[in-house]
Amino acid sequence: MKVLFASILVLVGSCASLRHSEKIEQLKNNIEFKDENVVQRYLNTITVPDIKSHVLEISDDKYEGRKTGENGHNEVCKYLINYYKDLQLSAPAAFPDYKQPVPKEFLPEGLNDSQNIIAFIKGAEFPQEYVYVMAHSDHEGILDGEIYNGADDNASGTSAVLEIAEAFKIATDNGIRPKRSVVFLHATAEEVGLHGSRYYAEHPAFALNKTVAALNTDMIGRVDEAHKADPNYIYLIGSDRISSELHFIAQKANEQFTQLDLDYTFNSERDANKYYYRSDHYNFAKHEVPVIFFFNGEHEDYTKPTDTAEKINYELLTKRTKLIFSIAWYLANSEKKLSEGVL
Repeated sequence: MKVLFASILVLVGSCASLRHSEKIEQLKNNIEFKDENVVQRYLNTITVPDIKSHVLEISDDKYEGRKTGENGHNEVCKYLINYYKDLQLSAPAAFPDYKQPVPKEFLPEGLNDSQNIIAFIKGAEFPQEYVYVMAHSDHEGILDGEIYNGADDNASGTSAVLEIAEAFKIATDNGIRPKRSVVFLHATAEEVGLHGSRYYAEHPAFALNKTVAALNTDMIGRVDEAHKADPNYIYLIGSDRISSELHFIAQKANEQFTQLDLDYTFNSERDANKYYYRSDHYNFAKHEVPVIFFFNGEHEDYTKPTDTAEKINYELLTKRTKLIFSIAWYLANSEKKLSEGVL
């Protein structure tokens, strides 16, 4: 009798497993870039020279390490604003100058008032649904007389957001406006505890419960020790925590357009580094917004004054930016809103 009961359990377990695998397969099969040639056309507007020009500017000594609340960070925020003005991107109605003030009372003691920078492209069919592409704009400032330029952390991610915004704007100007609104968010005070993104999540310019996903770029211009022999990679963190579909969309986009090695090492809930909790996407995930954190891992110049622009791998940074754009394009243009829930 015990043997028979065990056999039944094995059979039931196998059927359940099969049903689960069928659901996954069906979900994967439903993800399709029907406009592959169009996506490729706008991927091609993301170029090494453009990316490099942004990194060189944002990590320049004149910004004095972009410490939250200091003049250097305020000045780099002006650079971001002027860029969006030149592109003729919209500012949120609540912040017509693109700046969301973040008061010093919300920040750690000793810091001055700061700001998040927000621009967006209004969706053509579902304007009240939002896809975020985001990066933090601050860094360490000047410590012991040395400027911490933060070329990788996070001029790389900031530059990627600017290039992705331009690609969407070129498409829009060509008559291909995204179906959903795409929001470009540059958060302050990440280095001192994710406070800028936390402030935004508590005072959003656009409803978080209408947010499809948040794609966070934080350090995507270098190569860590584990990938020195084969640098064609990017770490994805959090992609399957809230939405299995988002996870598979990222894989499909990569398969079709960039062919990077998607490394999920730090996505493990057992990851001792706890990276999932250490960048701005987490303040969206806390509100049940599906997220992906794109990351190249730590390297010998991480949080050091030697994190400078000449050490960025610009070809790789450009390729990673194209991956993020292709994912954002799918999310912004799919007929159905991203399904939440984990299979």
